[in-house]
Amino acid sequence: MPPAAETKLGYTPPDGGWGWAVVFGAFISIGFSYAFPKSLTVFFKEIQAYFSVSYSEIAWVSSVMLATMYAAGPVSSILVNRYGSRPVVMVGGLMVSAGMVLASFGTSIIHLYLCVGVIGGLGLAFNLQPSLAIVGTYFHVKRPLANGLAMTGSPVVLFTLAPLNQFLFDCFGWRGSFLILGAIVLNCCVAGALMRPVNKSVKPQPKTETPPAVSEEDSAQSSDLQIEENQTESRCQGCVQRFIDFSLFKHRGFLIYLSGNVVMFFGLFAPVVFLAPYARHQGIDEYSSAFLLSIFALVDMFVRPLTGLLGNTKWIRPRIQYFFSFAVLFNGVCHLLCPLAQGYAGLVLYTVFFGMAFGMLCALLFEVLMDLIGAQHFSSAVGLVTIIECGPVLLGPPISGALVDAFGDYKYMFYACGVILTACGIYFFVMHFYNYKKLDEERKQSLAAERRTSEEAVKLKMSPDDKAAYEAEG
Repeated sequence: MPPAAETKLGYTPPDGGWGWAVVFGAFISIGFSYAFPKSLTVFFKEIQAYFSVSYSEIAWVSSVMLATMYAAGPVSSILVNRYGSRPVVMVGGLMVSAGMVLASFGTSIIHLYLCVGVIGGLGLAFNLQPSLAIVGTYFHVKRPLANGLAMTGSPVVLFTLAPLNQFLFDCFGWRGSFLILGAIVLNCCVAGALMRPVNKSVKPQPKTETPPAVSEEDSAQSSDLQIEENQTESRCQGCVQRFIDFSLFKHRGFLIYLSGNVVMFFGLFAPVVFLAPYARHQGIDEYSSAFLLSIFALVDMFVRPLTGLLGNTKWIRPRIQYFFSFAVLFNGVCHLLCPLAQGYAGLVLYTVFFGMAFGMLCALLFEVLMDLIGAQHFSSAVGLVTIIECGPVLLGPPISGALVDAFGDYKYMFYACGVILTACGIYFFVMHFYNYKKLDEERKQSLAAERRTSEEAVKLKMSPDDKAAYEAEG
């Protein structure tokens, strides 16, 4: 069910050319957006001891950062629609850098919530949504591949940052590391500079609307007031519709996607946030624990583009929602089996399968949304989805941390996340089966209506004798 972007957008996406430079820029900015909060978990054990806080309290650092990134989605959408992706991404890079520099001077965990969480998360929001949106304007036929390559930035950046953060901590401590990371994240400004707006060479045909005729008997003053009110109302509705398209809440596929994702995000990020602390809890040394994140990122790095290639095939593309449902279910099964892993070798095995499942899910996460609603409404859809999902993103890791505090064991956290994702995977399978069935029925009804319309048009052009002969044959 690939959306006909070329017919809805009013121009033909180039599917290449400078679009690959844009994909590279999105690769960097998306990489920092998703990998940065995860990579900071390397410092959690030391920051937890420094400020004497619990597992739940330290988990709020990543949670606030991710939740702010998601909650600021509509703001980012408005800025992208108004100014374009390039300046928004560059400002976002400056904000993340400023947040990390300020956090390095923090004297309490609250300071980290504000600087890393709020300021840094807002900057990441200005990196994420514009990058996702601009890739969709450059690609249609190769869009799953382009999105898969862009989303590969997350594991590549995480693969690099996880061991780098451990090295920086050993050399400079967590405060000095935050200063250096503030400089590294300025690469997002370079990525934003690559995001040149697409050249819409094929313009859509303007629609001409005939104003309603006004009779001479009507009062001129009344007519002018009515027209002015209608124009004002249209401008207000057009302004809101341009930035945030609330009509998406009437879209069946969008509601299925949103309802499943809201529940799914309660269990999606917690296993990544607690992977390195869990290994440390098992008695594994710091570097080996941090290396688990690198293994996770390395597997994720190769799985995402492969998922994009598979999603672009003629066998999977028409029913790509089932592929996404399988990825969600795969994640849930991995977490349910995690507590059975014994020793460092067992954790490595879990990390490999978790990296595969997580890479598949993330490579398809926004592709399936664009598949459901089309590229034309994608920017508004991402803004609506992210602000609604910020709740579970914010609460998921702290709730998981509270489970660890309550039971003194990580296995219950992994069980809870596994049950959530498994249930969501089954839900997606059932609901997308229903959605595809309804779409097929609607497509058949549309074709039948078009056939009847064409037959009536043919009859109107026929002479009476030809019409009688046509009806006799029918």
